[in-house]
Amino acid sequence: MLRGAHAISLDSKGRLAIPTRYREPLRDECDGLLVCTIDISHPCLLLYPLNEWELVEKTLRSLSSTHPQERRLQRLLLGHAAECELDGNGRFLVPGPLRQHAGLDKKIMLVGQLNRFEIWSEPRWQQQINDDLQALPDEGWDSSERLRDFSL
Repeated sequence: MLRGAHAISLDSKGRLAIPTRYREPLRDECDGLLVCTIDISHPCLLLYPLNEWELVEKTLRSLSSTHPQERRLQRLLLGHAAECELDGNGRFLVPGPLRQHAGLDKKIMLVGQLNRFEIWSEPRWQQQINDDLQALPDEGWDSSERLRDFSL
């Protein structure tokens, strides 16, 4: 279970260190193999343990390569997908084109989302949180049938 928002710094080579509490589970679950790709809806990256990414690939494989919208989704997600391997220090290199897409500089946020992480530049993350907090009351819980009965 990947959860929480973690403030992390990219090193000068563009490597990101996974928080210590996730390193062993990721090594056990997927041999430290991860897949990073773009988020098509937000200016961030998605980082999946390999076994979780393989489920996404299975879904992408079922889409039609002749349907324009489905092909676009395949092209964007698969075309940007980069395999990443944790090194002995729990770090992996975020490829340059992916860093550029998400506007990643030194300060980033690694945000757990159950089966994957989102990787945000710190300023974009703060803006997204502010936008989400403002939009939630406006849209209301009734905007989704699944949220109507949600309670904390």
